[in-house]
Amino acid sequence: MTENVIPISKTPSQEKLVFVPPKLDWNENGWGPCELPDAYKDMPYQPFSKSDRLGKISDWTGTAQTDKKYSNKYQSQFGSGSQYSYYHEEDETTFHLVDTARVQKPPHQRGRFRGGSRNARGRGIRGGVQVGNMTTLGKSVKTRDQRRGNTRKWGMRGHPQKIRDASVTVRPDWVAIEDMDFPRLQKLSLPGIKDGEDISCYGTLEYYDKTYDRVNIKNERPLQGVDRIFHKVTTTDDPIIRKLSKTRGNVYATDSILATIMCCTRSNYSWDVVIEKIGDKLFMDKRDNTEFDLLTVNETAVEPPQDDGSTLNSPRNLAIEATFINHNFSQQVLKSGPTEQKYKFENPNPFLSDEEEGEVASVGYRYRSWNLNNGIELIARCEHDAVMIAPTGDTQFITIKALNEWDSKLANGVDWRQKLDTQRGAVLANELRNNACKLAKWTVQALLAGSDQIKFGYVSRAHVRDSSKHVILGTQQFKPHEFATQINLSMDNAWGILRCIIDICMKQKDGKYLIMKDPNKPVIRLYDIPDNTFDSDESDESSEETPFKPLYNYQAGNNNASAPVKEQASKK
Repeated sequence: MTENVIPISKTPSQEKLVFVPPKLDWNENGWGPCELPDAYKDMPYQPFSKSDRLGKISDWTGTAQTDKKYSNKYQSQFGSGSQYSYYHEEDETTFHLVDTARVQKPPHQRGRFRGGSRNARGRGIRGGVQVGNMTTLGKSVKTRDQRRGNTRKWGMRGHPQKIRDASVTVRPDWVAIEDMDFPRLQKLSLPGIKDGEDISCYGTLEYYDKTYDRVNIKNERPLQGVDRIFHKVTTTDDPIIRKLSKTRGNVYATDSILATIMCCTRSNYSWDVVIEKIGDKLFMDKRDNTEFDLLTVNETAVEPPQDDGSTLNSPRNLAIEATFINHNFSQQVLKSGPTEQKYKFENPNPFLSDEEEGEVASVGYRYRSWNLNNGIELIARCEHDAVMIAPTGDTQFITIKALNEWDSKLANGVDWRQKLDTQRGAVLANELRNNACKLAKWTVQALLAGSDQIKFGYVSRAHVRDSSKHVILGTQQFKPHEFATQINLSMDNAWGILRCIIDICMKQKDGKYLIMKDPNKPVIRLYDIPDNTFDSDESDESSEETPFKPLYNYQAGNNNASAPVKEQASKK
């Protein structure tokens, strides 16, 4: 406004100012300026009204439903306008950006993709509405896609995927040596490994009761508690392996440890194995007071159990229940009367002690050796559960395992009581999908032991909400080699994984090492740990008093699913 202020006169005492108003343009015919400034001449102008609504620039959601009542709510009252329309001056009507010629389909595909079919049900637009050459997604389709997209981050029931804990806490003084991811391990192969050579056999086996082959849904049998002792002795606590290590082999383990390593690419839960290198020898052990021998439940399912530890269907309680079922089933289906015939190996059970009270479970130990080439000789203790008379009259060694049903609805599985007798293949296929790692380890153990048959029992809860009472619904048996082919288990790959880990450990200096499966990634890691790791005064004293401590002692009539796991320590 200073330019409109004109000084009239100036005196030393005062100064007078006069205000001259600016020129104003009055538009008598409308709203806006009468003349365009020079800066905005020759520029297109779109007339608009103050009452016009601001619409959407673009819609990326693919909404199929439109507001039919106010379909023109975003249109201007002055019309669409043509100031911004693009017109090409040259005549190019003969030019096409896209080839619109109709492609001739093969005879067997004609009529399959009908874009204008009734109710838009043709393949390619199912669940959507076709507008011109574009298809907008329907509400049901978008909801389904969103649900599928969130499956990896969220569970099927809307719960977030729980971060699993490691089987053992990694300490700061541990040094990571090697990371072995599953894609690389799955490509390994060590062909040409022959069957194991028997070194010595120990224990006593009972005969299988074939009446359980006739059990079905209409003729189910209750699962009974068996008061027997199961020895779960690790490698370095085995007196036979200690003796053999002085004369034969340079790698020593048990069948359960070998099966865990050889089937590691199918595992999701965390586990660990301790390896001790002494000179040119490797000893593979499990830690004391570990849950290594517990059986997992639905480990490889799309949505594994994720409940809290105190609930009935938590992963640990289900594992205890599965172990309880497996041990009792393997002894109930045997002819265990005092007058029944038993099969005895040339040597007695090496883990019996005078201080143990109770009957030992039927088990036969077979110590075997394998030549893994390049000077690697593996010595392992394998197990049989029972013997059976074949139709030809020969004695067959069998491995007995139990599959358990806990809640088919929560597990998104098949109801055994409806499908087991009529569609047993569907039930087994569902178990192969949900328990791929567990079944693979059982198969590897049967192959390592040289079992002639592997027999599965189908055991279910008597009531869904009661984990203490179970019933046997049926049995099924396979030859281990045939079953391995059925579940796509390659022993060449299993031997390759084991040999890879042995070679890595053999290159290290003498000491103690730990192999651990990452709880949340498909990776196993090798750590260099101090020699005194996992050692304590209490464990040393207990090992001197009870060198062969049984891990499980199932009491008859014990109906608490969380109670079967007990450690029986001898008392002086």
